[in-house]
Amino acid sequence: MRSFCLRTFFVSAPLLILAIGSDIRTASAQTVHVDLSAGKAIAFDPDKAMGTSMDILGAKEFNAVFTEPVIKAGLSAGWGPITYRQNTELTYDAWHWNPNGTWSDAEHKSGYFTGSAEPKDSLRESYGYRLEHRGTTRSDSGQDEYSRMTDGDAATYWKSNPYLTSRFTGEADSAHPQWVVIDFAMPQEIDAIRIAWANPYATSYVVQYWSGKSSALERETDGLWVSFPQGEVSDGRGGDVVQRLAEQPVATRFLRILMTASSNSCDTHGSEDARNCVGYAIGEIGAGNFTSLGEFVDLVKHVPGQAQTMTQVSSVDPWHTEAGIVSSRIQTGFDLFFTSGYTNHLPALIPVAMFYTTPEDAAAEIAYIEKRGYPISGVEMSEEPDGAQMMPEDYAAFYLQWATALHKVDPKLKLGGPVFTGENEDIKVWPDAAGRTSWLGRFLDYLKAHGRMSDLAFVSFEHYPLDPCNINWSDLYREPQLWKGTLDAWREDGVPSDVPLYNTESNVSWSLTDPMQDVFAGLWLADSVGAFLTEAGPGAEYYQFFVNPDQLQKGCQSWGTFGSFVADEKLEIKGYTAEYFASQLLNLDWVKHGAGMHQLYPAAGDLEDEAHHKLITAYAVKRPDGAWSLLILNKDPSNAHPVSIAFEESGKETAAQFSGAVKMVTFGAAEYVWRWSGASSHADPDGPPKRSEMEWKKGQKVLLPKASITVLTGRVAGK
Repeated sequence: MRSFCLRTFFVSAPLLILAIGSDIRTASAQTVHVDLSAGKAIAFDPDKAMGTSMDILGAKEFNAVFTEPVIKAGLSAGWGPITYRQNTELTYDAWHWNPNGTWSDAEHKSGYFTGSAEPKDSLRESYGYRLEHRGTTRSDSGQDEYSRMTDGDAATYWKSNPYLTSRFTGEADSAHPQWVVIDFAMPQEIDAIRIAWANPYATSYVVQYWSGKSSALERETDGLWVSFPQGEVSDGRGGDVVQRLAEQPVATRFLRILMTASSNSCDTHGSEDARNCVGYAIGEIGAGNFTSLGEFVDLVKHVPGQAQTMTQVSSVDPWHTEAGIVSSRIQTGFDLFFTSGYTNHLPALIPVAMFYTTPEDAAAEIAYIEKRGYPISGVEMSEEPDGAQMMPEDYAAFYLQWATALHKVDPKLKLGGPVFTGENEDIKVWPDAAGRTSWLGRFLDYLKAHGRMSDLAFVSFEHYPLDPCNINWSDLYREPQLWKGTLDAWREDGVPSDVPLYNTESNVSWSLTDPMQDVFAGLWLADSVGAFLTEAGPGAEYYQFFVNPDQLQKGCQSWGTFGSFVADEKLEIKGYTAEYFASQLLNLDWVKHGAGMHQLYPAAGDLEDEAHHKLITAYAVKRPDGAWSLLILNKDPSNAHPVSIAFEESGKETAAQFSGAVKMVTFGAAEYVWRWSGASSHADPDGPPKRSEMEWKKGQKVLLPKASITVLTGRVAGK
C-alpha cells in the first residue's frame, strides 16, 4: 500500500501543478539572473571538488568491479577524484587494511593488531574482524552480531576502549565517562538492576533513567537522564551485584549506567599489556523490579542474537583474534585501489580507522601508502561517530592521539572529520555539564582547549537528506535550503572560515527508494552539487556515492540501485540511471576537468509556484579558458518554461550576454522514464541527453523542458 501511494504521487503530482501552470507562465518574465558583482565568485577546481566514492563490496561482486569494462564505465560518469569509505567501523569491526602485521599477543594471534608498513605483497583485499568484547546490539552488520552483556553467556563480556582512559588521554577518567544504555523498546517498571561486573570494574558509577517520551538515542535533547534515588555508587567492588534503585518503580524505556572511575584491574587477557587493565567491563546486565517477597525479576532478554534486549555503549575495546575474520565483507586493498584506474590518477581521500584499532596501526597505514608513492589529498579520521552514539569529547580524544601518530609519519598530512552520518541539521547530543548540546561545537571546543585546532584541516560529513519511505516531488525544491541551513549551522558551531567543508558521501537517501531511479534523482544530484559548492564556499569538496554497477535490489518501496548503472547478476551493465546522465552533464558539460580553477557565480531563477517553491535553480561557472557554462534546472514536473539570461551587477542588468555559438545539452523527463517492474525494472527511454547548438541573439530565450537539467556553454561578450 505504501509503495502504491508513493508511485501514485509521482504520476499525479504533475496534475496538481498543471492547475497553476498557466498562472506561472503569464505572471511575469522568467529570467535566470547571474550576479557578476565583485567578490561574489567562489573559486573551485573540479579535479578536487567533484568526485565519487568506493565503498565496501560483496564477495560476489568484488572481482567484477575491477574488470576493465566496468572500470571504464565507472569513469565515463566523469567524476574526478575518489574517496575510500571505511566501512568496518559501521559494523563495529576491527579493520586489517593489511593482512600482514603483528599481534600484541603473537603466540595466540590475538589482542591488538598493527598492519605492516613495509610494502610486500600487493594488497588486493582487506577485511573486518569481529570484536570479542562488543557491547552494542545493532549496527550495519548482520543478525549474527550482538552485545555480550545480554547474550546469556557468563564467559563473555563488554569492555570499553582503553584509549579513552587517563593512561592514554592524560586526563582524569571522569573527563571521558563511559556508559551503557539499555533499551527495552517500550516503557517498563524499573526499581532494580543487576550488574555482573567483569574486570576492570567501575568503582564509581550512577544508574539513571530517561525522562523523555522520545528515544534517548535518537532525540537526545527531548529528555534528560535522571539519577535513581538509590542509583549512585562511589565504592564499587565488582562482583555480581543486584541493587535496589528506588522504593517505587519508575516507568521508563531507557536505563543508563554512567561510569567515572575504574578499578584498573586486569581482564581475562592478563597483565602483560596495560590496555587489558584500564576502562570498564561488564559480563551480564539485567534490570527490572522486586516482587513482594524480595525476589529480583529481570525484564532483560538474554540471548546471543538480535532478539536480545538491546544495549548501546559509549565505546568498545578493539581486542580481537585471528579467528574473528568476517570474510564475506570485502574492502578493497590499497594497492588495487590505487592502481585500478578508479583514482583517475588524482590524489585520493583515504580513511584511517580509530575506534577499533590503535594509533600505531593508522600510522603504519599512512607509511605504507607513502612508501608505495600513492598520492593522497587528505585523511578522514574514522567513520560516523554520531551514528555510533559516540560523545564528541571521546571522538576528540581519539582524534588527537591519532593525529599525533599520523603527523609523526608525515607532518604535512591534511586530517579531518568527523564524517557525520548525513543529517540535515546541527547534530545534537545529550547536554554536558554546561548544557551544551551541539556535537560539532563541543568537538571543536575540545580541540581549542587543547591547542590543537591546527590538526583539523577540513570538516567532513555525509549527506543523505530524504527519508526513503516518505519522499515526494516537493522534496526536490528543498535541497538548496537544506544545504544552506546545515552548513550555516556548522559554521556557527565554530568551524573557522578557512577550514573547508567536505561532503564525502552522498545520495538521495540512505536506503533504496523509488525516486532514486526516477528522473527525480538526476535533478536532485545536479541541484545538490551546485547548491553545496555555492553554500560551502572555497575549498569545498563533493563526493557522489559509488559509481560502480550493482544489481537491482528490493528497497523501501520497490527495486532499485544506489549506483549509476543497472546490472545483471554478473554485473554486466544493462542500463543507466538518471544519476549517471546527471553526472555526465555536471562533469563533462558544466565544468571541465583538468582545466584548473573555475569561478562559480551566484545565479537564480525568478519562477515560483503558488507555494513559493523555486521551480528554477541555476549555477553559473566561468571556466579557465573564459567560456561560461550555466547549469539550469526546471523542477516543474509538468510544464516547460522559456527563460531569458541576465548578467547583472548589484541587481542591475549589464550589457554582458552570450555571444556567438552556444551549446545546449538537456536531460530530463523526455529522455528518461523509469519503468517499475520488480527485479526487471528498467529505464525506457534510457537517454542519451539531447544536444544542440544555437547562434545566440539579443533577447534570446531558452526553453527548459519539464523536469529537466540544461547546460548552456558559450562565450560572453559585453563585460
